[in-house]
This record gives sequence, C-alpha cells and structure tokens, in this order.
Amino acid sequence: MSHNPGAAPPHRRPARQAVAVLVTTLLVGCAPEPPSAELFPLKAGHRWTYSQHIDHPDGRTETSWLVMSTLPPEDFEGRETFRRHSEDGVDYWLRRDETGIYRVASQHELDQEPTKDGVPRYVLKEPLQIGTEWQAATVPYLLERRQGFPTEVRHEGKRVLMRYVIDALEQSVAVPAGRFEGCLTVRGQAVVRLYADGGVGWRDMPLNTTEWYCPGPGLVKMERDEPANSTLLVGGKLTLELHEWQRP
Repeated sequence: MSHNPGAAPPHRRPARQAVAVLVTTLLVGCAPEPPSAELFPLKAGHRWTYSQHIDHPDGRTETSWLVMSTLPPEDFEGRETFRRHSEDGVDYWLRRDETGIYRVASQHELDQEPTKDGVPRYVLKEPLQIGTEWQAATVPYLLERRQGFPTEVRHEGKRVLMRYVIDALEQSVAVPAGRFEGCLTVRGQAVVRLYADGGVGWRDMPLNTTEWYCPGPGLVKMERDEPANSTLLVGGKLTLELHEWQRP
C-alpha cells in the first residue's frame, strides 16, 4: 500500500496496515474459464489503484492508497497459480477452477516463505447466482479499545467465520474510475463477542462487508463497517474505491 504524505499518528499505523491486509485479501491462461474469471481477472499485467478512507466516530477520516498488480503465473505445489502483488510488499497466490476463485497462500514482506491457507479461501464462488454462500475466517480490523495496550482488538486473536453470500446481480456502480455495469454484489456478515462495558457486559459486535465486482476490473468498491456501540470500544468504517485501472 502506498500511503499519502499525510500519514496517521504512529499509534494508528498498525490499524492501517491491518486494513491493507483485509483489502488485499479481496484483491488478490486457462480455458475454458468459469464466469468468475471476468469478475476477478488474474492475467499478468493488470494494475489497480484504490483509495481507502477510514471514517471514525469522532469525525476524523484517514486516507491512503492501495496499488495492486498481477504477476505472471507460476508453479506452486505442482499447480499453476496466479500471483497478486501489493506495493506494500504483500503477495497472494490464487487459483481458478470450476468452483470459483480462491486464495491458497500469502506472504508478507517479513516472511521468509509463503504461508499456506489451511483451506481454500474463496474470493468468488461458483455458481454466480443470488444465494451462493461460502465462509472465511476474519478478525476485527477497525475495532479498538479506548484504553489498554495494544488497542487493536485483532491482536487478541479473536478470529471468527464470516458468512458471504451473493446478494445481487446486474448492478450499476459508480466510482472515481468510472461507471461499471453488470456488477455482482457480495455481502459478508460476522459477529465477534467482546466485553462492551460494565453496564451490559459481553456483547456480540457486528462485522459487515459489502463488495462490488464488475466485468473487466473486478473489485471496484468495498465497504467494511464495524460499529462499536460501547463505552470501552471504538469502531469505524472503511470505504475502498477504484481510481485507476490498467489492463494488459
């Protein structure tokens, strides 16, 4: 991720790095190709520039940039695998077959080797029709505690399963890169149980995601909402939008 010069205060940097991981997980030659190939291109030579805005309950907004590109396919454990690279130094290995498009490994800049996913982590699952569902593990990326260290809830190791479902087809989406037609909407929902405050005790906190995939560029917009509604916790909302797209 290439951040704007107006960087956040040091105590916010880890949160922004975590959001980059969330986003690049979504962004991250064969014939015949399944329909999902048009909604998540893997061919080498693609390049995307996204803006990221994190809105905080106190009215503050953080802005940064995410630049992704596709590299030539390579052999990974004996199978052709496609690689996506973030300018932040994060790489993702993906495969495409009749079941959809899914991630099989990732590598961060400090990792010596790629870390394999225990099970395939779907980006889009076939068939591309309303009601198709899948699940993937997630963590709270925006929720923070008002006091204590570390403030980021994700460091507590609270991984939960998010349920994704194809919610709509043939949608029209307008972003800074232009207006796109024939788009597909995916919604994700999860809850993480956290200690909210002394009055209500433990509470289920919602984690909600909406993603828009369009023919050609693929992911053009994403929203992640993690409201807190607590005296001990602070939430936020992330909005990702496509600004530029270059095809091979």
